[in-house]
Amino acid sequence: MRQYWSELKSFLRKGDMILLLLCVVTSAFGCLCIASATNYTGSNRYLFVQIAAILLGIIVYALVSSIDVSVLAERWRWLVFLNMLLLALLLTPFGTDRNTGNRSWLAFPFLPVDIQPAEFCKITFVIIMAAIMSSHQNRISSIPSVLHIAIHMGLLVGLNLVISDDLGVSLIFVFIFIAMAWAGGVRLFWFAIGLGGLSAAAPILWYKMKTYQRRRILVIFDPTIDPYGLDERYHMLRSQRSLFGGGLLGQGLFSGNRTQGGVLYAQHTDFIFSSIGEELGFVGCMFAMLLLLLIVFRCIQIGNRAPDYLRKMVCFGVAAALIFQIIINVGMCLGVLPVIGLTLPFISYGGSSIVTIYAMLGLVSGVHARPSPRSHERYIQPPR
Repeated sequence: MRQYWSELKSFLRKGDMILLLLCVVTSAFGCLCIASATNYTGSNRYLFVQIAAILLGIIVYALVSSIDVSVLAERWRWLVFLNMLLLALLLTPFGTDRNTGNRSWLAFPFLPVDIQPAEFCKITFVIIMAAIMSSHQNRISSIPSVLHIAIHMGLLVGLNLVISDDLGVSLIFVFIFIAMAWAGGVRLFWFAIGLGGLSAAAPILWYKMKTYQRRRILVIFDPTIDPYGLDERYHMLRSQRSLFGGGLLGQGLFSGNRTQGGVLYAQHTDFIFSSIGEELGFVGCMFAMLLLLLIVFRCIQIGNRAPDYLRKMVCFGVAAALIFQIIINVGMCLGVLPVIGLTLPFISYGGSSIVTIYAMLGLVSGVHARPSPRSHERYIQPPR
């Protein structure tokens, strides 16, 4: 018992309480929005599940903060194996698509909520990338180094696409890879090669995409596709009407015409930003964005202050994951990006999502508590 009290005191003394406070405030705002978005159902189940997930997330935040990221990074090979195992579980009878078309969730009979393995993989992927880049930091732009980093990114993205067909989460992995490579000092020459390779492969990738995926992209640029909003533009048009229907101050919480009628698709998850726009208006949307950007800024600030390369990369990787998810979700609600099913961090409903986000921010808090390795700790050894 004394050991637990000692760990708790250490967390309260060294952990990043500013970051935790920002997370809790943003989560509380999200609970308020979820309560309003699900009010039409007559049930508080979503709100209670979200509150329970937040409380669990705070505990996970404290636990992860107490773990030195160097210890996790030294075991990056085990984390690679763990990612593959989690994604492989989607092929078992526990894997389910929840009527979304993407086999991305695990439904265990002994758990009250479904689990999305890819959410957990985001945490381990950041650690894996940081560990590999740290071991190559003195020659980060060499061919072996770049190939080593890219192979692990391709392995996870390819496996996730083949098994779950979830393009949204796969793109998060790609963005984390690009952002960490940029922040880690990889030369622009490699980004030019990557862009050229992507341009050359674009026709093949376009051909491999399903028809509905291609139309979701084309509909953004061509209004003649589904002009009446009965197919590809259906969710987009409803999202835009809700988002812009609130004006400056909104129609008021629990008072949105479309939100309270349950008209908006996934209004408590993927399109909660549109629900906020209808009920709290432009001011509410800006308040949500401000909270999220403060969290991202805090992650970058801690990363910049850390003298250790590994810890810098962890902070920048977490910030990249948040930035990409925010941009895609808001862009999706605005109708300027295709609908790929990504939630708004901290604000959208989702048990496994909120817990894993708190865990990711726990890594940043751990860097705040231990910005550099102690002299008696082992350093990460380059792969042989």
